[in-house]
Amino acid sequence: MRLPAVPGMPDGAPKPGGTPDLGRPGPDALSDALLTLPNLITFGRLCAVPLAVWLIITRRPGLAFAMFLAAGVSDAIDGWLARRQGGGNAVGALLDPVADKALLVTMYIVLAAVDEMPDWLAILVVFRDLVIVGGVLVLGFLGRKTTIRPLFVSKVNTALQVSLVALTLFLAGFGVRGPIAATGLAVLTWAVGTTTLASGAAYVWRAARRP
Repeated sequence: MRLPAVPGMPDGAPKPGGTPDLGRPGPDALSDALLTLPNLITFGRLCAVPLAVWLIITRRPGLAFAMFLAAGVSDAIDGWLARRQGGGNAVGALLDPVADKALLVTMYIVLAAVDEMPDWLAILVVFRDLVIVGGVLVLGFLGRKTTIRPLFVSKVNTALQVSLVALTLFLAGFGVRGPIAATGLAVLTWAVGTTTLASGAAYVWRAARRP
């Protein structure tokens, strides 16, 4: 789900040479609507986080893998629905990244807790997000308006993080073992670690250079 686009003219606005269309609310009237279908799907994805945790700690990684895939599909669906409805709304723009980040970070913490992922990687992923969020809060407290725009390295990092969680759950859930699986997992683990460091450093450097 993306931030809503600013429409040129609401449906209910007066048209040149005509009268206002009072039969339908314009996009601005729905900008803060809570109970929209995309928002309900996103909220369902957020509520699935505790269930995913339970599946992992009870050693059911196969079901956790299926749920993780379903979460990815739901993310694509609610984004598509939001675009169909004029770009979504303010509630969805806030809720969607919260749901995505909550699921992803939780997966790293829990997978590390059950020894399916290196502890250092989970710590690094969590620390990076804390630095970014903490930096935004500090800058806001100092009166410096900050808008976070995803960097290319950050997009790569997110894709790799999602891939690593999916691969870890798949291998554990279906009992896939062997040198090829182990090598692929190791390479992806180090790729996630490297891009996590790089993206975190890039955000810090960008914030430090901003006047």
